[in-house]
Amino acid sequence: MGNPRGVARDFDALEVRRMRALALMREGFNNSQIGHELMVANQTVSRWRKEYSEGGRKALEQAGRAGRKPLLADKQAKLLTNKLLAGPEKLGYETPLWTCQRVADLIEQEFQIRYHPGHVWRILRALGWSPQRPVGRALERDEKAIREWKQVTWPNAKKKPRKKAAPLSSLTKAD
Repeated sequence: MGNPRGVARDFDALEVRRMRALALMREGFNNSQIGHELMVANQTVSRWRKEYSEGGRKALEQAGRAGRKPLLADKQAKLLTNKLLAGPEKLGYETPLWTCQRVADLIEQEFQIRYHPGHVWRILRALGWSPQRPVGRALERDEKAIREWKQVTWPNAKKKPRKKAAPLSSLTKAD
């Protein structure tokens, strides 16, 4: 059912297909023939035929956008982007990391719109943001000491294969 994940529906193409079905209906084709021609199920053609008989051509025209309208207006989304670019530290957070919870809190504070943190990533994706992982390195990190350990200490500590012993004979004579 529906489209594969991530593939948007082409509402114009769907309307063109319904109008083509309408034209075929007017020419006297049956549901099976129309379904075969347009590569849709007979039940779909039957539904279109019913909708047309009840509401005319208008019933087969585009219904408009699918799904719920976004709660954030375009102006608010632009303002949100500017706030995000300013960084979380400017808004009182201790670390320079935006989390979904923080973004949800920001949206609620600024626009009085509550989003579940688990859904905030959709808004961020729509704004062109992508998930980032912070580099987990300590500020006190000593690069010189780490390089020396990798080049000197580690190779010496690593287990080395033992030298092969002389082969044992499995054939022994019992006297």
